[in-house]
Amino acid sequence: MLPFLALAAALGLGACATRPDPANPEAVAEFRANNDPLEPLNRGAYFVHDGIDTLVLRPAAEIYRVFLPPEVRTAIRNILANLRTPVILANDLMQGETQRAATTTGRFLVNTTVGIGGIFDRATDFGLIGHTEDFGQTLAVWGAPEGPYLFIPVLGPSSPRDVVGFAGDVALSPFTYTGGGETWDAINITRTGTTAVSTRESLIEPIDQVRATSLDPYATIRSAYRQRRVVEIRNQVTGAAATSDSGLGSGIQGMRR
Repeated sequence: MLPFLALAAALGLGACATRPDPANPEAVAEFRANNDPLEPLNRGAYFVHDGIDTLVLRPAAEIYRVFLPPEVRTAIRNILANLRTPVILANDLMQGETQRAATTTGRFLVNTTVGIGGIFDRATDFGLIGHTEDFGQTLAVWGAPEGPYLFIPVLGPSSPRDVVGFAGDVALSPFTYTGGGETWDAINITRTGTTAVSTRESLIEPIDQVRATSLDPYATIRSAYRQRRVVEIRNQVTGAAATSDSGLGSGIQGMRR
């Protein structure tokens, strides 16, 4: 991820959005609100992403939906969320959110046991409502600046803070340190691939709607991402399932809520 940032910075020197005339306060305010000085570069990345999505990601999500009934897809989402619990708990604790940490711990214990390894979300039945948390949010709570908006093909909307947060979550995940044998490698690859396909399947209708109704899908997704991250950082109730590996792409994910 760090090499990507270096490349983005280098290319951004020649691909920065034109700053509006200071005499136009409305245009200046919009430019600052968008926080997208690398817009030409980001739009190029979005164009690449859209092609990959059209040719690979969306078809894979459709196949996933056709062959797996809703009950099975829900069980898979529940398992993925349960597997991510250690990362959520670590970030709860680093933010000093002891009550949320207790809820996260309770959810893991209940869903792992009564929920049969996380297949069923029994914790919600006990009033233990799930929440998302990632190291990008932790950095924000610690006062780290967001940095300029970034769009990364396949991963989606992000920021320098969330890119660093992604690396932090990888470091916090127990799966990073599981044995190096072929079996564990296969498990990790399967988990990552299933997370991507499951997330994309849940977004088929929202993204189709954005493409069909938005005059500028890129700007719509950018706005959704930035609004979503503000809500997550403030720990506002969203009812979001924790199936994503990080804050990357959370704006697109947020459109399904």
